[in-house]
Amino acid sequence: MGDKTQALISILKMQPVVPVLVIKDLAHAVPLARALVAGGLRAIEITMRTPVALQAIRAVADEVEGAVPGAGTVLNAVQFHQAVDAGSQFVVSPGTTIELLDVARKSPVPLLPGAATPSEVMSLREEGYKVLKFFPAEQAGGAAYLKSLASPLAGMQFCPTGGVTPDNARDYLSLPNVICVGGSWVAPNALVEAGDWEGITRLATEASRLSA
Repeated sequence: MGDKTQALISILKMQPVVPVLVIKDLAHAVPLARALVAGGLRAIEITMRTPVALQAIRAVADEVEGAVPGAGTVLNAVQFHQAVDAGSQFVVSPGTTIELLDVARKSPVPLLPGAATPSEVMSLREEGYKVLKFFPAEQAGGAAYLKSLASPLAGMQFCPTGGVTPDNARDYLSLPNVICVGGSWVAPNALVEAGDWEGITRLATEASRLSA
C-alpha cells in the first residue's frame, strides 16, 4: 500500500486542481486533454458516466503527451478492471465498497476512495489508505467540516470534490489536510461543445496557479 500511496500522492501533487470530466463525444477527448495539459493540469479524471468514457481514457493515454489519465465514478470491480485496462494511472470512486477495496488491493494502480464521514475515514485508514476523496464536498459540509476533521483524524489527506469552484477552491486548499481539489469548472460544457480549446487552456492555467 505504501508504494501505491506515494504514487497517488505524486499524481495529486502535480497541480492544485484535478479536472473532473464527463466526456460525451469521443472526438473531444484528445484535444480537451491537450488543452488541459497545456494549461498545467496533467492529472485528468475522466468519469465513467458516458458510453465513450473508456475509449476516451485510452485515447488520452495513447495520444496526449504529458497527460496522466485517471478514471472517475468507478463503482465496482468490473469498472475498475476496465479502467486500468484502458490506461488509467489512478482510479477514483465516490464512495467505498468491500468489492472495490478487494480489487484495489490486488492492483498496482492506486485507488482514491470516497468518504464523507469520520467513520468512513477511520475504516479506510484501517485499510491502509492515507489519501481520500471527500465527496460531495460542499453538500457534506464544505471546508469548515473538512477542517474539523484535521485534528482528530491527523495524517489523513483529502481531495475535496463536488461543488468546488474558483470562488471556494482556496478555502479548501488552505486546509492542512487537503492535497488538491477536484473540479469541473476548468472544462465547461459550452467551451467543450464549441471546441474552444484555447479558452479551456486559459481556465486550466488559472486553476494551476491557485493556492491557499
